[in-house]
Amino acid sequence: MMTKDLSQYQQVSAHGGVAASDPHQLILLLMNGALDAIAVAKGHMRRGEIAEKGANVSRAISIIDGLRGSLDHEIGGELVVNLDELYRYMGQRLLQANIKDNAEWLDEVSGLLREIKDAWEQIPPEARKVSRENLVAETGESVDESADSKRKLAAV
Repeated sequence: MMTKDLSQYQQVSAHGGVAASDPHQLILLLMNGALDAIAVAKGHMRRGEIAEKGANVSRAISIIDGLRGSLDHEIGGELVVNLDELYRYMGQRLLQANIKDNAEWLDEVSGLLREIKDAWEQIPPEARKVSRENLVAETGESVDESADSKRKLAAV
């Protein structure tokens, strides 16, 4: 009964947090969710609870894949390329940790994700408001038009 109540509380808390969040805060919620899933998976790993460990590792991988999918390759430049590669590596490492039952690899991914999260938290509020609309206002060209122009130049 207590586990069910806790689970319901966590779901309501998570949904409330998402509803009240800006895009910057949503990324932090996802990062925290992945870190929580990894920590829970590590506990299951230590107790030999294979199915529960696998479910939580899968949850962490899915969240990290979501973070990876949220990257905007059209405007992010080298930073996005690097984050994409790092998120891909973290997903692969989590899969390996699950298969090999290696808690150190879970810790490695948690450490990497914490570093990204710490950097994300340091972004000043005024810099968080950069959006596609701001880029259009600055360049006078939509991101899609800019990307089309770059593709056309690359084809020449």
